[in-house]
Amino acid sequence: MIQKRLLDLSRMADRKGITTFSNFLNLNELNLFHQVSADMQTSYQLSGGYEFAERQMIAFIPDALYYSDKQPEPAFPIAVLRFFPLHLKFAEDLSHRDVLGALMHLGVERSRIGDIKIEGQNYIIFCEEGIAEYLLDSLGQIRHTMITGERAVSGSYQIEQKFEQIEGIIASNRLDSIVAFLTGKSRSQSVRMIQSQKVFVNEAVRLENAFECREGDIISIRGFGKYIYKGSGGETKKGRLKIQLKKYV
Repeated sequence: MIQKRLLDLSRMADRKGITTFSNFLNLNELNLFHQVSADMQTSYQLSGGYEFAERQMIAFIPDALYYSDKQPEPAFPIAVLRFFPLHLKFAEDLSHRDVLGALMHLGVERSRIGDIKIEGQNYIIFCEEGIAEYLLDSLGQIRHTMITGERAVSGSYQIEQKFEQIEGIIASNRLDSIVAFLTGKSRSQSVRMIQSQKVFVNEAVRLENAFECREGDIISIRGFGKYIYKGSGGETKKGRLKIQLKKYV
């Protein structure tokens, strides 16, 4: 159903000569999109509102617009909202789950909400433009903390993605070897994880345990996090690879 909906949006953009947009898609849904992206009748771009966004919208752009020198980048209908406690002294330490739960309690569909970032006592919510005013009017409390919100002025609020540097030594840059290193599991257990569709490379499921990762590949392992493979920094005397990765935190 998701693939059919995305194909329909591409056909509509081509037929009407206008840019159409999907809802926010999670990692599994983005994988489904990549499976049929070659069948799209238009060009496309992805955005989640900032550089390292996990949940992303797709803009389907008809070729007449995509190849026009006068056509600007598609204006994704994404609003950035900043919520913060009314009384800092009495504010609780709220988690991503707390903020998401409060949004779901308002009856908002998950597909209309993008990433949620917690930065100190600031709760940054990326959402569809069409529900931004409703959230600003309705979201006044998370757990026992009274909050208020405002729109972040376009370009004035930058999300800083934090990373943890990871280094290690593995036999090769094969996907199963890297997954085993990152999860602490055996090679055979890592192969089962890959074949169970729990490992994504650049937003697409990879079922080949012998797939060779390249510098810049983004590896997501369900239950273990998301990483950027930075490549190898040489070999040991025994011919094993010294690798570096950056983990999203």
